[in-house]
Amino acid sequence: MILLFRLQEGGPVMIELGSPILRCVTKGFFQSGGPVVLVFWALLLIGYAGVHAADDKTIVGEVEDVILMPWGIKLPARIDTGAATSSLDARDLKVEGGLAEFKLSKKYGGMTLRLPIVDWLTIRSSEASEERPIVEVEFCIGPKRVRTRVNLNDRSAVRYPVLIGRNTLKENFIVDCMQERCSPPVCPEVPKR
Repeated sequence: MILLFRLQEGGPVMIELGSPILRCVTKGFFQSGGPVVLVFWALLLIGYAGVHAADDKTIVGEVEDVILMPWGIKLPARIDTGAATSSLDARDLKVEGGLAEFKLSKKYGGMTLRLPIVDWLTIRSSEASEERPIVEVEFCIGPKRVRTRVNLNDRSAVRYPVLIGRNTLKENFIVDCMQERCSPPVCPEVPKR
């Protein structure tokens, strides 16, 4: 997990928790004193782990537009670090012979997709439990084309047809929850519509 701090006099500091080495990396500044050094030593003493440079990671906001590949369908997505698995709106879902057939919302073209099921996810609540099929899809998020697993669920009752969870975010992205739509999808392979 990566935390993004914004210090009053300087750029962002990215801190990744969970790796065995602690490095403090800032974009464009590192002074020999002041708040950056204080943050560095405080985290070192607490025993938290590493910070990675964001050169290969894309900063995304709380909400981003993503493109479902290879169809080139643009969908708004909620970025949710609290969700373990990403989720895709699937209307009229039918499961047959290891395949999931579903429709996207009419608002986003109503296309029917048929994808192989790679796993199942059990969602438990205090009232009941629900089994959801998991399929693999590709999204264009910012400049990155990412292959990821999503559970299929009717999301008509929520605002965003896509929820991007930790399984998609963990390797390639830093979440800045103070921003929205800061990384528009710009993958070169996106079909022109």
